[in-house]
Amino acid sequence: MSVFNIDKEPRITLVGAGPGDPELITLKGANALKTADVVLYDALVNEGVLDYANPEAIKVYVGKRSGEHSFGQDAINKLMVDYALNYGHVVRLKGGDPFVFGRGYEELDFAAGYSIPVSVIPGLSSSISVPGLQQIPVTHRGLSESFWVVTGTTSSGKISNDLYEAARSKATVVVLMGLGKLKEIVKLFQNEGKGLLPVAAIQSGSTENEKFAVGVVDTIVEVVLEKEMKAPALLIFGEVVSLHPSFLPIRDFYQALKEEI
Repeated sequence: MSVFNIDKEPRITLVGAGPGDPELITLKGANALKTADVVLYDALVNEGVLDYANPEAIKVYVGKRSGEHSFGQDAINKLMVDYALNYGHVVRLKGGDPFVFGRGYEELDFAAGYSIPVSVIPGLSSSISVPGLQQIPVTHRGLSESFWVVTGTTSSGKISNDLYEAARSKATVVVLMGLGKLKEIVKLFQNEGKGLLPVAAIQSGSTENEKFAVGVVDTIVEVVLEKEMKAPALLIFGEVVSLHPSFLPIRDFYQALKEEI
């Protein structure tokens, strides 16, 4: 590690940038960017968010997208601390919320080892904001009393064990980083007899590259392939998806099928 900067006190702010639309960052997050000497930002951060930053700030892209890691987490931790010691205020800018599959606590804990003060500014997690932007509630009276937020792929590359439990529940299940495992995830729900459960897939939610697909468990793989959807995307499994206007043309048909079963 480099020597301490004697002119500026080192400090770090973990900022959630929200789901993608630059205007969905919080006011407090935007204000933190204005005072940053250095901004370390991830692949899922819309670069339009950087317009809020101090024009003289050093801006460092550190990647971190599934299968495309520009920097490993250990390297990011060290960069964050090194920049703080040498330049002062570092804003660690992360997509969504830093503490929802963002490894924010690992960065906070690493900085604490160097006695660098860290503050946290939450962001809108895509797990609830992206469905909301599509007018899909994750809870709704009479349809869903709770919701799960689960990663589709663990660090080992396997489906999360929590998904097996989630598939058995009556709750809405929001799966992040699960598009690459869609066929396997669908199989879990089919094994629970939920082939007719409504499902939505949303790519790049809240951005100009957004794509939306709706169907049921038995059809969602084909619909996603037809629309050529790619990561980043999230999946929503649950009766709440039936509230989306795109589901209306097929709602009566699938309701009749369910009654026959």
